[in-house]
Amino acid sequence: MNRSELADFLRRSRARLTPADVGLPPGARRRTPGLRREEVAGLAGMSTDYYARLEQARGPRPSRQMLGALARALRLTDDGSDHLFHLAGEEPPRRQGTPDRVRPALLRVLDRLYDTPAQVYNDWGDVLAQNAMAVALVGDLASRPPRDRNMVRRFFLGAADGPGGPGSRYFVPPEDRPRHARTHVANLRAVVAARPGDPGPAALVAELRAASREFAVLWEDHEVEVQRAAVKRFRHPVVGELELECEALASHEHAQRLIVYTARPGTESHARLELLRVVGLQDGPRDVTVAGGTGGAGEEAGAGVSRRRAAGRPHGR
Repeated sequence: MNRSELADFLRRSRARLTPADVGLPPGARRRTPGLRREEVAGLAGMSTDYYARLEQARGPRPSRQMLGALARALRLTDDGSDHLFHLAGEEPPRRQGTPDRVRPALLRVLDRLYDTPAQVYNDWGDVLAQNAMAVALVGDLASRPPRDRNMVRRFFLGAADGPGGPGSRYFVPPEDRPRHARTHVANLRAVVAARPGDPGPAALVAELRAASREFAVLWEDHEVEVQRAAVKRFRHPVVGELELECEALASHEHAQRLIVYTARPGTESHARLELLRVVGLQDGPRDVTVAGGTGGAGEEAGAGVSRRRAAGRPHGR
């Protein structure tokens, strides 16, 4: 680990960013350019003291999980992220297959969506990031272990009898579940055909064909459908049923998608979504949650989850 070079790289990367780059309000006048240390620490989900020690070349060797959080917080490119890992004495993560690091452009958009649910998925169903409204709608998925973040696996193998269980079927009205099942399988079929060398989707298909008769039967139908815009109904345990329009913004050769959920103004679902914003954010996080990606024990960051303040919305409002 090259502590002095790592410290210099962190300081210079921090100085290149403005609050607007990461969805933070400008705040008071700044004496020096760039973000403050406490802002980078907050973006990466670690304590300010821990980050300060890294910039002062006297901190412990960061874990791979911590390095991933820093790369996201500092909006590093793939090359910059690799350089960060090298300075810390770690091999950079492989990028074969589907990228699990949320694209900076998608993070900037997600940072600014504070009044409507939004999530970032990869194209085979892993939840990579959520804003606070999405957490209020379907639960905190991005902070779960990597295996538990896949919505297709959760739909076919998870329980359907309660919101606290491991499954995602609970949030889907029973009469809509057959359609959701076919859509999940058809989308996964398209992904596997488009990227036959990607081990992630192929392994998921093999697992679900062995563990779920429902999935295996639907897989044999060989239906293909890439998920785009749709109207979906959600069962929420507090505000009731919501009918939401789901719009997808694709990125990075369509391997990542930002899904935004909105309700038509004047409808009962719109009123319930407003109620969810009030009720759901009282007790839950007001930040964007980003999946850790590499796993391992969290240091001061806690479980590899990066949380960032929703753009323009100070805490407590």
